[in-house]
Amino acid sequence: MRKLNKFVLAASLALGVATMGVGSAAQAESLVRIASPYPVTTLDPSRSAAAGNIEVFGQLYARVLHRNTDTGELEPGLAEKWDVSDDRLTYTLHLREAKFSDGSPITADDVVFSFERVRSDPKSALPSTFGAVDSFTVTDPKTVVIKLKNPLVSMLGQLEMWNSGIVSKADVEKRGDKAFVDAPVTSGPYSVKEWLPGEKLVLQPNANYWRAGFPKSDAAVELDEVAEPETAVAMLKSGEVDVMREVEWAQVDDLKATEGIDMRMDPSHVIYTVLLNHSRPPFSNLKARQAAAYALDKSAITQTVTAGLATPANTVLPSGLDYHDPNYVGYAPDIEKAKQLIQESGMAGKEVKIPLNPGQATQQIALFMQAQFEAIGLKPVIVNMDVPTWWSDLATAEYDATPTWYMSELMDPDPAIRWAICGACDSHSFYTFYDNPHVDQLADEGAREQDEAKRTAIYREIAKTATDEVAQIPLFDAPFAVAYSTRLKNLKMTPAMQWTLEDMTVDQ
Repeated sequence: MRKLNKFVLAASLALGVATMGVGSAAQAESLVRIASPYPVTTLDPSRSAAAGNIEVFGQLYARVLHRNTDTGELEPGLAEKWDVSDDRLTYTLHLREAKFSDGSPITADDVVFSFERVRSDPKSALPSTFGAVDSFTVTDPKTVVIKLKNPLVSMLGQLEMWNSGIVSKADVEKRGDKAFVDAPVTSGPYSVKEWLPGEKLVLQPNANYWRAGFPKSDAAVELDEVAEPETAVAMLKSGEVDVMREVEWAQVDDLKATEGIDMRMDPSHVIYTVLLNHSRPPFSNLKARQAAAYALDKSAITQTVTAGLATPANTVLPSGLDYHDPNYVGYAPDIEKAKQLIQESGMAGKEVKIPLNPGQATQQIALFMQAQFEAIGLKPVIVNMDVPTWWSDLATAEYDATPTWYMSELMDPDPAIRWAICGACDSHSFYTFYDNPHVDQLADEGAREQDEAKRTAIYREIAKTATDEVAQIPLFDAPFAVAYSTRLKNLKMTPAMQWTLEDMTVDQ
């Protein structure tokens, strides 16, 4: 459900290296290396919603529930069983015997401490994960009782969210936040062998992991920050890395044709979108937002940017989520109508600041925005900037429109709504500052409603209302484009943006 950051890593490769056999270098090192443009900036699972961090949290911190990566179903994790009261207001978690990476036991105190850091700590990146919780209580060393303020249909799924990983209370209290910078005590399948921020993070199997026999491979895993896709492709073809995350659309056909590489489109709940700043002109004006939506030809953008590998989106919520209405029309391109609306809005001639962070897709989308906004009478100005400045401009509303994307960790729409279009929630509607109290009320109703027909009606009304009011301009739903060395088995990226590294085996 989150926008992804990039970090520039300088690298140079000799031209001849691209002819080497795939996997040779990585295999010789007994190491699996993953190249990604998304940096690891923190090892604290409650502190960041950035993609490079989300991918790592699932490797370092176990959750009380575990999602089966084949079926997608929730199964026992650190909680070997759980009970739910008839009124769905009380969840009782019964913990198994399990240890942290330092050998200390994982107890109910650790679980409650971890959950409270998400729910109550001002530094929490996504407190709405536990927004419906009234209290967490330890009743004995292996039992946690969760009391809700109101029923929440997606509660069990929230317990498996990326920020719900269990950290060591004793470790954090002893060393403070420094515990997550130097050498964190972990509960997941891996621990930290080495971390060089801005360069790489090396993980090693956690011998104390609760799942006996996992990770299936004893190989270390190195996550390398490689900003330039051309560099990452060369590294993949040469065998310097085994996996390339975020393959550019234009690179897909080449990698599909390369021996020793498995180029895949892993399913995702990612949606590319244009954020509009509702807090200031021109897009504080509904007609101006509608004009912008009519101006952008999402089918042409999707075809040009993704070579047809993605699907045009019809609502502000990813189409893979439950209760999606495929028949809703949304905004079809209509330049003349857009011109008329801009005139009626009084915003003709207004400057539109478009901050842009690195990335071929967002660069291409911005050029479409520039041409089509100019065509309807606006004055778009593209401003290239680094990732931290881009995030700062969003959070402080110092922008007018920007292309980006977000994802939903669950198929239940509740987390996506609370991130992207809930004005009273974590990120002020993904920093668009869209604020419709009726949508927020419907979100609460949908989260509580058990009747499937009623839930369908509620969530379709939310999606239609937010799209009609142009909370954002949806562009296209996109898979995860990932290239793997064929020597890796059972490795993929799940729709929740989690690597299945603990299930992976490596051909030698």
